[in-house]
Amino acid sequence: QVTLTESGGGSVQPGASLRLSCTASGRTFSAGTMAWFRRGPGKDREFVAAVRWPGISTFFGDSVKGRFVITRDAGKNTAHLQMNNLRPEDTAVYYCAASPQRIINSYVYTAPYDYWGQGTQVTVSS
Repeated sequence: QVTLTESGGGSVQPGASLRLSCTASGRTFSAGTMAWFRRGPGKDREFVAAVRWPGISTFFGDSVKGRFVITRDAGKNTAHLQMNNLRPEDTAVYYCAASPQRIINSYVYTAPYDYWGQGTQVTVSS
């Protein structure tokens, strides 16, 4: 049984930064993909970022490119999402997802992921 635990959400002003973390427990992934999705008020779930290993590759949604960075700490089985220059439209519940597979092309979709976190709220408002 794999559990994903998210942390780091909160309320900030526009232009601020936040770092979200997602720790997987119950299994160590020697290979896999971890990702962040978000669902804003009245919106569909949206792909934010993904990291795939071994041979680290990262991917970002168009709305966050150049502002967000995703990294993986293998020793802690954790993925971090560093969110910079936050905007009001980044307001959403952010969900962590994980798969023991190296997802090649379909990482932007929710279906390939086997495990999901409970979500953490990020609010950007002045």
